[in-house]
Amino acid sequence: MTREISEDDLVASIADALQFIASYHPADYIKNLAAAYVREESPAAKSAIGQILVNSRMAALGRRPMCQDTGTAQIFMKVGIGARIASRRSLQALADEAVRQAWARESNPLRASVVTDPLFSRKNTFDNTPAMLHVEIVEGDRVEVHVAAKGGGSENKARFAALDPNGDVKTWVLRTVETLGAGWCPPGLIGLGVGGTPELAMLLAKKSLLDPIDMPDLLRRGPGSEIEEFRIDLYQAINALGIGAQGLGGLTTVLDVKIGTFPTHAASKPVALVPQCAADRHVSFVLDGSGPAVFAPPDLSLWPTEIEYDTAGVARRIDLDQLDRDEVRNWKAGETLLLNGRLLTGRDAAHLRLCQMLDRDEALPVDLQNRAIYYVGPVDAVGDEAVGPAGPTTATRMDRFTPQLLEKTGLLVMIGKAERGTVTIEAIRKHGAAYLIAVGGAAYLVSKAIRSAKVLAFADLGMEAIHEFVVEDMPVTVAVDSSGQSIHALGPALWRR
Repeated sequence: MTREISEDDLVASIADALQFIASYHPADYIKNLAAAYVREESPAAKSAIGQILVNSRMAALGRRPMCQDTGTAQIFMKVGIGARIASRRSLQALADEAVRQAWARESNPLRASVVTDPLFSRKNTFDNTPAMLHVEIVEGDRVEVHVAAKGGGSENKARFAALDPNGDVKTWVLRTVETLGAGWCPPGLIGLGVGGTPELAMLLAKKSLLDPIDMPDLLRRGPGSEIEEFRIDLYQAINALGIGAQGLGGLTTVLDVKIGTFPTHAASKPVALVPQCAADRHVSFVLDGSGPAVFAPPDLSLWPTEIEYDTAGVARRIDLDQLDRDEVRNWKAGETLLLNGRLLTGRDAAHLRLCQMLDRDEALPVDLQNRAIYYVGPVDAVGDEAVGPAGPTTATRMDRFTPQLLEKTGLLVMIGKAERGTVTIEAIRKHGAAYLIAVGGAAYLVSKAIRSAKVLAFADLGMEAIHEFVVEDMPVTVAVDSSGQSIHALGPALWRR
């Protein structure tokens, strides 16, 4: 006799799963990233991986988000045709209720990133609903749920192509990965979906990322099928591009390549690519009517105990309150700095408003002359925190605003993650400015350098408001110096093989 699955058990299980994955990496990711750290030869990439691992352990111990972008809630549900869910509400309504509960949990609030009306007003829903729900009706009498959280940096790098039937998938994948830059926060995984229809190919790619990382086992025993042989080929070829952790150049760009396939039309070969960032967040559970799911944290022994990422001995300290162009001209691409003093924040929505005000010749609410701005949308603080996890967002999205801000406001330094476009790099060179990067995937670690935080402008934008942080020894790397040299061009070129 089938036991009834209560509405409360389903909602509570999804909410607990979303909270769980915000703070805990899957064990297989920790183990494989630790192995990548050991074999990495690029000093910059090794330091970045080290920071991600330290951040991961800190987040697990503190039960706080590993990344400030706590993502969209993505729920894959297989409902047995014989299962009985005791509810009059739709599965979408139940999933949304779980998201509300998870994101509002007082002990560990998550960042609300979802906006409604994507075309026009783009107002924040402030509870991160709705969930991105996918449901299958399958045989059996249980409900299987796989919960994931995907941030904007990696989601924005999803790609699709309708290849000819004889099109070369490997060539397309390598060319595509080379164009992604570092905004998806490698090292991570690449998921491919091949076949079906365009929308199914995308779903296949995303679902493939939920499978366990098994590339080391595959390499050890050798391929047992054409798909496994192709996975190995792509894994080795992608890593040979030399992109490396955070795009700094190195041996490991991906820890695994996953592939999902489905029959397709004879005239078609739809191919989708979805990257998974260093915040590899997902967990599965099964409900059979016996109660809610319970989640066990990874064993602390999985994290390596000796990680070298401390830059205090090799980095120079910078006083942000005394910035000028002469100081910035001394910085060189690849150099490590420790930032101290007052640091402004601002990202997409704030940048748009600032530039609209400049267009109207209105006074800005903040003075950007000789200031540094950090592209970040932090998580709300809890307890005695100055701010919650506060890692960088993808700087490329601010490229359209940067030349105007550099020219009209005297802005001197920008901090984010990933590369900048050629027009932006030229504007940086022209104005004697600089672009620095913090490690994407180390948000909780970065937040420990922030001593205080207050909102200065655009409070209605929520996490996108302009804050002023006071930071102490915040570690960053010079990505583009005042001469226009870019570490994202120099690093991968050095390590390409």
